[in-house]
Formats: sequence, C-alpha cells, structure tokens
Amino acid sequence: LKNLFDATMLKFILVGIVNTAFGMGIMFVFYNFFHFSYWVSSASNYIFGSILSYFLNKHFTFQNKSKSLATVIKFTVNITVCYLIAYGVAKPLAVWAFSGFDAHVQNNVAMLAGSVFFVGLNYLGQRFWAFKEE
Repeated sequence: LKNLFDATMLKFILVGIVNTAFGMGIMFVFYNFFHFSYWVSSASNYIFGSILSYFLNKHFTFQNKSKSLATVIKFTVNITVCYLIAYGVAKPLAVWAFSGFDAHVQNNVAMLAGSVFFVGLNYLGQRFWAFKEE
C-alpha cells in the first residue's frame, strides 16, 4: 500500500486532472454536439487523451527514461485493456441502473462511469506494468 500512495500518485492525479478535462471535453462534445455514437465518442476520449497521457506520465509522473518500443506497446495495451473493461462494464450497468431514462441519458452516465472505472485501472497498469522501473 505504501507504494500506491506516494508522490508518484499525486503526480498521476495532477496529470489525470489535465488529461480528464481534455479527454472528457472531446468525448462529450463528440457525443452531444457532433452526435457520434457512444463507442466512437468514448474511444476518441482515449485516443486523444492517451497521446497526451503517454507523454505527461512517461516524462513527468513516472520519469521513465526508456526509449524502447516495448514501453509504447505496453502503454498501448494497458490503455486498450482498461478502456474495454471500464466501458464494457459501464454501459450495461448504466442501462440497467437508468432503465427508466432514454438512451441519451444512459450513454452519458455510462461514459462518466466508464471514465471513473478507467482511472483506477489505468493507474495500476501504468504504475506497475507499463512504466514500471526495471
């Protein structure tokens, strides 16, 4: 537990605030203004947000000096797995919990819940796998 709650986690949270505002802004604009689908909108959040996250977390949060392609691949796999799990769970959960509401409300709730699930999974994956010090 001591390894989870330290200065690195605080840096991750700061980067996360910036990254969340950036990515969620994209996601909700794509869904609510451009009327892209749930999956396209939420995936866009993680495509654009992940690019920003990679550079900020690699250099600022985890101070990873690796120049290897393996680090990029591990980061990409981590983001993909976390996204699929978080949003794959959030969608049916929101549909069930908000069954009396229309699909637009359900999808907005699912995207918000998916974002929350994603953050926890992503931190663990980046900290202990993608940017783990060798």
